[in-house]
Amino acid sequence: MSYINENFLKLQDNYLFSTIAKKVDKFTRENPEKNIIKLGIGDVTKPIVPACIQAMQKAVTEMGTQIGFKGYGPEQGYEFLRKAIVEKDYKQRGIELSVDEIFVSDGAKCDSRKYS
Repeated sequence: MSYINENFLKLQDNYLFSTIAKKVDKFTRENPEKNIIKLGIGDVTKPIVPACIQAMQKAVTEMGTQIGFKGYGPEQGYEFLRKAIVEKDYKQRGIELSVDEIFVSDGAKCDSRKYS
């Protein structure tokens, strides 16, 4: 005889992204004059652009070597990446920024949650 794992009964019956979509839809209907910048689910209906594919292939090949392997990055992000962000995203727009002012994380959730 098989038994159900009772922990499944404790799971919520909704999915985070569908909850977000419903809230955005409701807000949009109630505030048609507002412009919304959606930072939730990405657009996965289009293929990855060739420049990204080439960069990922190069990075995978590099990670397959002893010299190129990086593993987990430093807490603030790799310095080469932070320098590139300063040069290509800020300096080109006339914004002077130090590399120390750039923080690269794996997402907003882990960086914005409240710690007790």
